[in-house]
Parts: sequence; C-alpha cells; structure tokens
Amino acid sequence: MSGPPGTVDVVSDVAAAFAATVVTSYAARPGPRFTLVLSGGPTARRCYERLAQVGSGRVDWSLVDIYMGDERCVAPDDPDANQRLVRESLIERVGAVGSFHPMSCDEGPEAYERLVGPLATLDVVHLGLGPDGHTASLFPRSSALDAPPGRLVVGSTDPDDRNPHARMTLTLEALARALLVVFTVSGQSKHEAFAAISAGADLPAARVRARQVVWLVDREAAGQTGGAADPGPASRAGGDG
Repeated sequence: MSGPPGTVDVVSDVAAAFAATVVTSYAARPGPRFTLVLSGGPTARRCYERLAQVGSGRVDWSLVDIYMGDERCVAPDDPDANQRLVRESLIERVGAVGSFHPMSCDEGPEAYERLVGPLATLDVVHLGLGPDGHTASLFPRSSALDAPPGRLVVGSTDPDDRNPHARMTLTLEALARALLVVFTVSGQSKHEAFAAISAGADLPAARVRARQVVWLVDREAAGQTGGAADPGPASRAGGDG
C-alpha cells in the first residue's frame, strides 16, 4: 500500500495517542495561544475525555481557543450536535477555556468564516474518518469538496444520504491552514475506508493537506488484528501531507 498522505501510527489506544499528541503540540506551540479545531463522533468523545485527563496540569486551558471543524444543523443541545459532545467530553471537564466557538447553521457559513478567516494558522485540527471515506462534513461527491477558492466554511449534505442532517463544514482550504492535522481512526468499521485511502483511493479524507498530517489508527482499523496489541506506535509510513 502507498499509504495515506502523512504519517501513519498504528497504536493500541487511539484516545491516549491523541491526547499525548495534543499535549505535545500545546507545549511546542509557536505563539502564546493555542488553536484547537475539534470534531464529533464516538471516537472523538473518547479522545476528548482522555485529553481532559492527560491535559490536567499540562495544558493551561485559558490559553486554548476551540473551534469546530463541522457541525450538524441541529439544536445546540441535540444528542447529534458536535458542540454538545465537545462541551460534555472536554470543556465541562476542564473548566473554562480561553474561548469556544460553536458553529451555528442559523447564522450560516459566512458568519463562521468571519471568525476563522483572521486565523492564518490552526495549531491542531482533529478529524475522523467515516466508513464512506468522508471527513469533517466533506462527503464523497459533495459540492463542498469543490468550494470556490478563498471559501473556508460551506454548507454541506451527503449526496448519498448515508449521513443524516444538513451540515456546515470547514473546507479543504481551511484545513490546509493547520500546522497539524490529526486523524483518529478506530474499529473494524473503518478498515475498508482506511485500506482504500492507503491504496490511493480519491476519497475526501485523502484530499486533506496541512503542514503535517498524522493518522492515529488502531489495529482493527489498520487490519492488524492478529497477535498482541502494541503498547504504542507500531508503524510509520509516508511523509508530511
């Protein structure tokens, strides 16, 4: 396999590896503040819960500005809302953060673009991988993949109706502002998509570029289900995206 764009780490605990990566990036941040762009889904919840634990005493959360990579067009307290997940799994556990900027479909993509537009760089962007190869709310065959140059936030829907709700999402151009993009990929259900991207398939997640792209993949998603799990990173492939 040619490998996805970036570095692949096969790990036994994706959430622990994610938390360690964010804490390390925070310590090495180039400026006084730290911009963290977050996601949604079960893997993300585990990652943020672990980050809240690991970051205690190592991250000054008053210096952290949290943005969203995408959002479903639902009420803020809806169980499907990514912002609710971020509040429950991270913000409510660490106390006040420097700032939190949830997306609002009612306000529209233009309003959120005015927030992220002045950010020349994003310290860490966290992304997941859907079984169909989508990431953020950039779905296969979606017009969001071909956003006009300069557009950082757009509305999005899944043309194949596999993922419910209308959405808002950062564009590929916005994601490219990241100093580090961290993909977390966990479980057998993600193996087919990860294998396809590793083989060079033109899926949305494979189009993500940044100064550095790291894939944290557990053994099930990587197709390495035989033998004992490794205690940490087990393999690396490719270079920075």
